[in-house]
Amino acid sequence: MDDKPTVAARAGSALGHAASSAARGTRSAIRKNPTTDRVYRTTVGVVGGATVALGVVLIPLPGPGSLVAIGGLALLGTEFEAAKKASGKANALARKALVAANEKRKRRAARRADAGAPGFEGDVSVN
Repeated sequence: MDDKPTVAARAGSALGHAASSAARGTRSAIRKNPTTDRVYRTTVGVVGGATVALGVVLIPLPGPGSLVAIGGLALLGTEFEAAKKASGKANALARKALVAANEKRKRRAARRADAGAPGFEGDVSVN
């Protein structure tokens, strides 16, 4: 099989690079003006904090509450160093939990296979 990226993948990558460089240029322009920088950081803080709060409220309910909270931390991490560190720790913890869940799923599937019962043998992966 050829390892060359598809045309769609190359186009998506080019678009992502263009958007990233545009965002970098916009952020540097925002940082040059102290008032605009303060408004921008406040807005990121309010939106990110609200997203984290919403995620925490949603955790006991069925659904992706913890993922919403981690997304809010990532949003806050774009402007605040402490949130960036917390987001990195939360992501590492989520990866560790995913590995543990996959191992448990494999053990359960092996027990079912030994007992002759049908089971799920797929892995859930994260990039």
